[in-house]
Amino acid sequence: MKSRPTVLVRSRHGAAGAASVPGLSTDAPTAVLPPVAVLEPVRPVVPAWPAYPQTVPAPAYPQTVPAPAYPQTVPAPAYPQTVPAPTSGAVPAPGFRPLFVDAPGLNRAGPGDRWSVAWGAGSPAGPPPAALPAAGSGRPGGEPPLTAREVELVRAGLAALLPVADLATAHFYALLFLRHPELRSFFPAAMDVHRDRLFRTVLTVAQEIDRPAALRTTLAGLGRDHRRHGTLAAHYVAVEECLARTLARYAGGRWDAEAEQAWRRAYRTVASGMIEAAEEDARTSPAWWQGEIVRHERRTRDVAVITVRPDQAYPFRAGQYTALETPWWPRVWRHYSFAAAPRPDGLLVFHVKAVPAGWVSNALVHRAAPGDVLRLGPAAGSMTVDHAVGSDLLCLGGGTGIAPVRALVEEAAAYGAPGRRVEVFYGARRAEELYELDGLRELARLNPWLTVRPVVSGGGAPAGGLLAGGLMTGELPEVVGRFGPWTGRVAVLSGPPAMVRRSVGVLLRAGVPAERIRHDLVGDLASG
Repeated sequence: MKSRPTVLVRSRHGAAGAASVPGLSTDAPTAVLPPVAVLEPVRPVVPAWPAYPQTVPAPAYPQTVPAPAYPQTVPAPAYPQTVPAPTSGAVPAPGFRPLFVDAPGLNRAGPGDRWSVAWGAGSPAGPPPAALPAAGSGRPGGEPPLTAREVELVRAGLAALLPVADLATAHFYALLFLRHPELRSFFPAAMDVHRDRLFRTVLTVAQEIDRPAALRTTLAGLGRDHRRHGTLAAHYVAVEECLARTLARYAGGRWDAEAEQAWRRAYRTVASGMIEAAEEDARTSPAWWQGEIVRHERRTRDVAVITVRPDQAYPFRAGQYTALETPWWPRVWRHYSFAAAPRPDGLLVFHVKAVPAGWVSNALVHRAAPGDVLRLGPAAGSMTVDHAVGSDLLCLGGGTGIAPVRALVEEAAAYGAPGRRVEVFYGARRAEELYELDGLRELARLNPWLTVRPVVSGGGAPAGGLLAGGLMTGELPEVVGRFGPWTGRVAVLSGPPAMVRRSVGVLLRAGVPAERIRHDLVGDLASG
């Protein structure tokens, strides 16, 4: 018997599909197979937008130098006793413990601490360079001071670098990182601000190289400041060699054996002064403090008032500033003034304005929150006031520059001001940007010796006018010039650099001596 052929048909349409095949009978027995899964087109998976920051991964925290052991025999520096703590504005943030006044161990967080991980703390990657020559060849007093001829050669070489400053500083850092790659992690990912600061520092030191007292003050501040970067005495040798090679390349005809010897002598004098200041500072102070944010208050869209509790006693004076580092931008430090006088609870207050392309300021305003931890360098600045003298004060604060002014007013109130007058001019572009005006007016209500004059420069109002709420119109320096006389006053100026410089000119023309005008024109103060 002849069997019929069996045809297997796989179709998504059953018998109808089979009937559509020519020569195929629909009554032929078929083996029904399971339907075939229909494959959808593969769509590319687009990853989520990366978390901030997006472009530059945070470089590893300095791997070459372990954190120096904080001397355990030296107690934490005492809270400044020369100025009594103010009674106003000293209410601690609710829900937080008071300051730890004796906890030096907290300053050296070990592996596994989440903030050490955020900053990239790890094991050393390699040995540091050789040490500086022993005392006697480079330290102050180890050799005679620079001669007039050597000072002339140093300044002539610097003058030759001025037209090519950008190229020279870029070459210096490229050479430093090429010859000593272990030092790259000491610096931020973006070097533009750091390069500018280097050349400004070299200019300052060159101008003071034949003025021992001024140079000593500058080097002391630089030496203390470099401790927070992890700088050791041995690192100065690497810098000396790379600086000499850079000068040989860019100083042109100004560079010969005599000039090189003068520059090396000048550099070793500078390095030795910085090293001695750092060693002296290490006996009583940590390289940095850690501070927990305990309050974050947005005053305007771009301004935040941040309250920080340091891990141990933090000595400072009203009118000073510090450098802050965030875990989101390691090794990027920005300067911010203290916005409150020293308080019994030890809390520190800062006013921060988010500026365009400001990495640190935008992180502090828009990202930081209670519980986050910052690093703080030592306090610095020259806008402090001797309240024992009792001089009348003239304070100018523009924008967030009102922060140190507010601190000075609090300190004056705590010290007491019998027969003293304090005038505050507080300026901004618009009335809504005068975020601290209500607090200052409350201080004025409690202290009759205080006068607060708010000034707005925008809004189309004519200069010299008066708006609702007692707001004067015009540019802050010009408004100050319409009042007075200011002779006999100590003037304190804080705000945008252009405003400060114009105000200095106005006060000088009004007869205020230069030595009674105080400001800290730090290049990136309260910015970035």
